Amino acid sequence: MSASSPIILCIDDEALGLQIRRAVLERAGFRVLTATDGLTGLSLFRTHLVDGVVLDYYMPEMDGGAVAQAMRHERPEIPIMLLSAYINLPAEVVALADVTLLKGEGPIELLSKLRLMLGPAAHSGGLA
Repeated sequence: MSASSPIILCIDDEALGLQIRRAVLERAGFRVLTATDGLTGLSLFRTHLVDGVVLDYYMPEMDGGAVAQAMRHERPEIPIMLLSAYINLPAEVVALADVTLLKGEGPIELLSKLRLMLGPAAHSGGLA
């Protein structure tokens, strides 16, 4: 991992899933910031130059749709991957995301969709 590796912000209220995602992404060469709620995630989004966001939909207090909407308002160019265990998300929420991923899809699909979402930025810093 180098200073030029993309920075990914992961937001999920499920601590175990967040830890696993962080490990998968760091092993793939990404730098990772994590938050366990939407407000903390927005704070990190505002104070760090992230290259992409992996965002859980269903969270207490502030769901992923509200977080994505705030992020789109502030920095619409930052790609967002919306995670959910639910198949039927509201269309207006799905429209806020660049990519969606079902939580059960696994690390290979996570990395594949993330690299696709980030484009050439995902291949800087020596990522395979």
